[in-house]
Amino acid sequence: MSVTTEIEDAEATTRERVRNLIIELGPVTAAELAAELELTSAAIRRHLAVLERSGHVTVREDTSTTPRGRGRPAKRYIATPAAHPQAGAAYAEMAVRALTELGEKVGPEAIEAFAQERSDDLKARYQAKVDAAGADLDARAAALSEALSEDGYAASSRPLGGFAVQLCQGHCPVQQIAAQFPQLCEAETRAFADLLGVHVQRLATLAGGEHVCTTHIPVTIPTPGKGMSTHQ
Repeated sequence: MSVTTEIEDAEATTRERVRNLIIELGPVTAAELAAELELTSAAIRRHLAVLERSGHVTVREDTSTTPRGRGRPAKRYIATPAAHPQAGAAYAEMAVRALTELGEKVGPEAIEAFAQERSDDLKARYQAKVDAAGADLDARAAALSEALSEDGYAASSRPLGGFAVQLCQGHCPVQQIAAQFPQLCEAETRAFADLLGVHVQRLATLAGGEHVCTTHIPVTIPTPGKGMSTHQ
């Protein structure tokens, strides 16, 4: 292998790491990517330029109201649908056809039953890991995020001001199927609520065209006249 080929392979590997981190953490800035990957900002920007040209990432302007001083708002990068693995496209098409036929022959309740069975399996696999995190909802959400990532969902959890946790999934193995059968997303949301022991709200989904699946998990509820109280 020539030196040039080795360099190109190393560049491609690093670029894949950048892409995967954007899938997991996006919207994310170049500076945040550089810190996570321990690379220079210049190196990150070089990889981002290639990923933008290939259509794998796009820019979302920072709309936060936090003062940043003078200058333009920071660019935050998100993954496009093209960035997600497509190896299962043939399987997804076959699954959509099978579920469509199932719904036509048996009825919509059969689709609901399938979605519920899938979510029950998810709960069975994740329950012990989530319970091992204890009663704290932040910790339970982090454990759920870790379990999802181990299954390829590129998940992360982020505290929101001490009042809630935002659970993000940057990849969905059944995205193309769920786009046709949202029952899968609905059942998964119920599974998250059961695992965490609180009502959760799905704010966005990859299947619905967003760049990430987002679930809002409340960890506190307001008590009139007494500030906030923990809801556990």
